[in-house]
Amino acid sequence: MNTRSEQALSYFYRGYSCAQSVLAPFAAELHLSEAEALRLASAFGAGLGRMRGTCGAFSALCMIAGWRHGNTEGTAEGKERIYTLTRSLAERFRAEMGALECRELLHLAPEQEPARPEERTAAYYEGRPCMKCISTAAAWAEDLLTAQKNG
Repeated sequence: MNTRSEQALSYFYRGYSCAQSVLAPFAAELHLSEAEALRLASAFGAGLGRMRGTCGAFSALCMIAGWRHGNTEGTAEGKERIYTLTRSLAERFRAEMGALECRELLHLAPEQEPARPEERTAAYYEGRPCMKCISTAAAWAEDLLTAQKNG
């Protein structure tokens, strides 16, 4: 496990959401303070505001991908570049994790009420895929930023 993955897990174990946990270790590279990164990612946890949609760890990975490869020119080519990368990351994430949606990752029924924040106990962590999603997304984010540094 790389250092960023370990840092990301440390945030999660301290009570931050999956999205916050992935984004915060990269705050300096994104020219954000830690508090700014935590605020920016705060709405994306638990599948976007506890709606159990797209995994928050994946959403934070996409924020980093957008920062690295995002469309700043407003062109079709710029949009296609980031959309292609996002779809590629999504396919890879699905293959690795088994799903992209928080609800599916946690094996929740469609009609199940949105989650409420729970106390982080051993029982909370047991059997959750969140730690794998977080560490994987952080490692991939590190790869994206390393590629930027190396050209």
